[in-house]
Amino acid sequence: MPGRTVVKLATVSAFVAASVLAVAPTAHADLVTHCIGTGGAVTVPNDLLVPAGQSCALTGTTITGNVTVAAGGNLVVAGGRVSGEIRVAADGYLDATETTIGGQVVLAAGGYGVFLSDARSGNVTVRPKGSATIDSFLFVEESTIVGTVNAGAGEVRLDRGTQVERNVSSTGTYYTDVHDSFVDGTLSVLNSATGSVVCGSAVRGQATFAGNLGGVQLGPNGSLDSCASGGYWGRDVSITSTTGGVSVDDNIIDGQLTVTSNDPAAQVAANNRIRGGVTGDQAAATTNRAARMAAPDREDAGDQRAETRRTSAVQEATEAGAARL
Repeated sequence: MPGRTVVKLATVSAFVAASVLAVAPTAHADLVTHCIGTGGAVTVPNDLLVPAGQSCALTGTTITGNVTVAAGGNLVVAGGRVSGEIRVAADGYLDATETTIGGQVVLAAGGYGVFLSDARSGNVTVRPKGSATIDSFLFVEESTIVGTVNAGAGEVRLDRGTQVERNVSSTGTYYTDVHDSFVDGTLSVLNSATGSVVCGSAVRGQATFAGNLGGVQLGPNGSLDSCASGGYWGRDVSITSTTGGVSVDDNIIDGQLTVTSNDPAAQVAANNRIRGGVTGDQAAATTNRAARMAAPDREDAGDQRAETRRTSAVQEATEAGAARL
């Protein structure tokens, strides 16, 4: 993410790793490695658990099983490999950089968030918030999702060359934004509280935006966020029942654009190339540069949230490791 401060984890020896990774039997007599503190380039030959309220920071670690981050726990992993899935409980946090995750990533209702950078994983799911008080987030950059992204809460942003090999869908998120990324399936954004921005991206399948309260911005010169260019859409694009404004600028749509029941009516710029034409109500397009410049920077706000939790998690893990030695 541009502007964020990169926190580099110090490499620790196998001796230190062995000192802070504790192995405990489960009720089924299987071995589970409990991580409290820091770990290095070792192989965990079973499942790994970050206990409730604890922090674990790993560098170059291979985990042959599944990973569970318990309630309030933090897992920061760099240059690692996880053979199985990662499940993050309420108020839990996962930060994975240059890491391969063989299975799915699931953030529970009320989970703090998931940040993936230069990573690879299976399906990514953010559960609906429900009665939880915490608003989740999913930030993905320079990563490959070998499957689907399905988000039911919080802030969602795919950015900086991220590739999703199947569908992206969100319902009831705070916002769902796609910047400089590729979706090799469909894109669906429903009932987002502050809308959706898609810029500099390609979506191969059909795109559906419906019931979004904060508006929908496809391309530059909109009021929600700043960006440099529009995108490519391989099938039909539908934007309906949206409040807060709809702007479609500098896009190639290899299908039909439908804009109906939006309040105010959609602004569709003349520089779009739309093979199937436009149906529905549209207003004359204007370049609202003043609104664009005044718009809140969604990316910077999200970066700060992830950075705060990451820094805290690494510090707690380091202190916990030192205490155990």
